[in-house]
Amino acid sequence: MLIQILAIWGCMPELNQDCVDMTNASSTYLSIVIGVIVGLAISWWIYHAQKKTSEKQDEVQRRLQVLAESHEKMLESIEVFQKHHEKILKEILSLDEKIDSIIEKRAKND
Repeated sequence: MLIQILAIWGCMPELNQDCVDMTNASSTYLSIVIGVIVGLAISWWIYHAQKKTSEKQDEVQRRLQVLAESHEKMLESIEVFQKHHEKILKEILSLDEKIDSIIEKRAKND
């Protein structure tokens, strides 16, 4: 069946023993087969390269997510630390005012 379909396009010595020389049709078929093989090889190479790039991008995004979470935790810790320092500073200033008022009272009494 395939040979009969190809026979419409011309004599192909690769398929028919009665042909002497390679015809335009057989050179076209051979070129198509070579083109398909080269096309498949290039397509596979591009697919493989894009897959590797995609995997690397996913890994980088995962690492960035981990860094972002770590950064967020660090900022929260700094915020808690800063609030604690503000509270201590207010208490120190309050004590300073109390000490100043005690010193002023003693200075007035003396």
